[in-house]
Amino acid sequence: MSRPRFHLAFPVRDLDEARAFYLGQLGCREGRSADEWVDFDFFGHQIVAHLSPAEASDKAHNWVDGEPVPVRHFGVILSLPEWHEIAGKLREQGVRFLIEPTVRFRGQKGEQATMFFADPSGNALELKAFADDAMVFAK
Repeated sequence: MSRPRFHLAFPVRDLDEARAFYLGQLGCREGRSADEWVDFDFFGHQIVAHLSPAEASDKAHNWVDGEPVPVRHFGVILSLPEWHEIAGKLREQGVRFLIEPTVRFRGQKGEQATMFFADPSGNALELKAFADDAMVFAK
């Protein structure tokens, strides 16, 4: 393992619905599970969907480069070719984007390809990519 993996636990309203989304639409692999939770391999990181219907949605947004970014979201930074491949796959599947695949901060430090969409429980996900990995933390 060249970098530490992150672990994130998040609420979902229905585990079967979460499985259909994370396995079927995003291509994650399933790890351990129980009646109230399931682990997913999210691009090499461990995310855990916990059954908690009352906690599953958040509507707060902040404006970033002119777009309403969900405050509560998680995601992963991919290579640019992976990002384009997944964006195409999600479009083909008819995923409704919260923010369509786009390039943010174009021509500036930190330029990045980004897209936002929600899982069936309303959890917002961001997949992003940088043409230059050195720009991930650029000011």
